[in-house]
Amino acid sequence: MDYEYAIVGGGIVGLATAAELKRRDPAARIVLVEKEADYGLHQTGHNSGVIHAGIYYAPGSLKARLCRAGAEATKAFCRETGIPFETCGKLLVATSALELERMQGLKVRAAQNEIAIEDVSAARLREIEPNIAGVGAILVPATGIVDYRRICLALAERLSTLGVKLVTGTAVTAIDEDGSGVSVQTAAGDRFRAAKLVACAGLQADRIARLAGLAPTFQIVPFRGEYYTLPPEKSGIVRHLIYPIPDPDLPFLGIHLTRMIDGRVTLGPNAVLGFHREGYAKGSVRLADVAAMATSGGFWRMARKNLKSGITEFRNSMSRRRYLEECRKYCPQLTLDDLGTPGAGIRAQAVMNDGALVHDFLFLDSPRQLHVCNAPSPAATSAMPIAAMIVDRLAG
Repeated sequence: MDYEYAIVGGGIVGLATAAELKRRDPAARIVLVEKEADYGLHQTGHNSGVIHAGIYYAPGSLKARLCRAGAEATKAFCRETGIPFETCGKLLVATSALELERMQGLKVRAAQNEIAIEDVSAARLREIEPNIAGVGAILVPATGIVDYRRICLALAERLSTLGVKLVTGTAVTAIDEDGSGVSVQTAAGDRFRAAKLVACAGLQADRIARLAGLAPTFQIVPFRGEYYTLPPEKSGIVRHLIYPIPDPDLPFLGIHLTRMIDGRVTLGPNAVLGFHREGYAKGSVRLADVAAMATSGGFWRMARKNLKSGITEFRNSMSRRRYLEECRKYCPQLTLDDLGTPGAGIRAQAVMNDGALVHDFLFLDSPRQLHVCNAPSPAATSAMPIAAMIVDRLAG
């Protein structure tokens, strides 16, 4: 056997899993295969860069526990490796009486999750964020910002030092399992033999599972999160991250103002259907990705259930003025000229065959394989404890 473990995927979850395997067994022989030329170039490298505290998640839930543990682990890793991060705090701003009522539920949830918060009145909000309008807010001081790609690169450097074989720039083309192990073939002609395989393939999770001979009952549907970067002269418009009070009837969070660790401030994202799993430019289309959705009954069931919110998001995507109005609810001084450089991330949303959106972890396994098919937001924040959970599943 060439290796004890083969890992498919060089995003933050795949890299963290390799690091956790090495931590538990320094002698383990591991190979990691990433189809891109570098690490964290898709979901990891296109997210908001927020170190979440976990206020949104059901008390005692796996997501809540992993988020809190992940925030602590992420900050500790950054201190250890010298990666800059900032604990700037997040304000969840209510702009109406209804949102103020919903905010009370978040306060209860924060207390149950043991997350420290501060109640912010409208007057106090004007003091600490003069450019933000609201009838009240919750401050979550522990929320931070970081560049997750830098974390990926630091993890890769550490893995290389520990003797992990890192293979980049070539896609996996075949996965074959038998009674003694798993063989992995790449487009470059490499063939690796391992006792066990872990796939952390993100946007390609369903395809890698089928390639490995498994039968997924879900499909990855790409959702584009489109945002704008404010002009440099507006980079001081907020001191905290500014988030809306979530609407429980909507599947995604909504547009917010995010300070980035490089000094920029972004506005967004919305959530619109994508037609290319890895196409970040507006209007990107890949026929194979469109065909996969068009022939999926689960996709059409999901689309019917979320038709109203989908139309709203599509209109906001097509009209900068409509997009602006969403932002002006809590930042009224913004103008169309402030919607600067556009950008996008793509979320790998697992959709079950019955049309249900998967909001929790989803795994597929066989005697020698474990596929991470859905690692829900905030997977980047929670990557290190998610990796520990993956290794526990491998062992058990």
